[in-house]
Amino acid sequence: MGDPKFPKKKYVTPNHPWMRARLESEKVLVKEYGIPTKRELWKMDSIRKKVTDRVRGMIADKSEQAQREKKQMAARLYTLGLVESENCDTDRLLGIQLKDLLERRLQTLVFRKNIAHSMKQARQIIVHGHICAGNRKLTSPSHVTTRAEEALIRVAADSQFNNPEHPEMAKQVKPKKAVKGAA
Repeated sequence: MGDPKFPKKKYVTPNHPWMRARLESEKVLVKEYGIPTKRELWKMDSIRKKVTDRVRGMIADKSEQAQREKKQMAARLYTLGLVESENCDTDRLLGIQLKDLLERRLQTLVFRKNIAHSMKQARQIIVHGHICAGNRKLTSPSHVTTRAEEALIRVAADSQFNNPEHPEMAKQVKPKKAVKGAA
């Protein structure tokens, strides 16, 4: 069962620690998505690997139960926003990339909704308890957000960010203007 003080790791480290291509791609992702440690990146990659392993197992098994499980897996991935429809084929289920998962993280969605000026600020706002989805406060930047939660993401009602005199509210994120003369 294990010691409760030392919970099981939720990620798998890379097989080889010094592969240049992997290190460079991880460096780009860490910078782009504002992830402080590669451990969080490895957690998301482990989730992706578990999904693809389960789908591969379902492909090999032609039973009726495997077909039901495949439909349930597609429905779950649709709910998470990783696939376009609940009736997608196995190639699309196997084609889920690490970037797809990183785009569904709460930190990324807060930044994409212009609640924060940068990925790092989005992370800080979330950790400090200023973001909620519906009535539920979310304090984990790595929370994989569902389609239903995505529409409900907003600044919490009791947050200081709702005060119009707050210094950050004075610097509201404004959409970029279109360049004149560009087609």
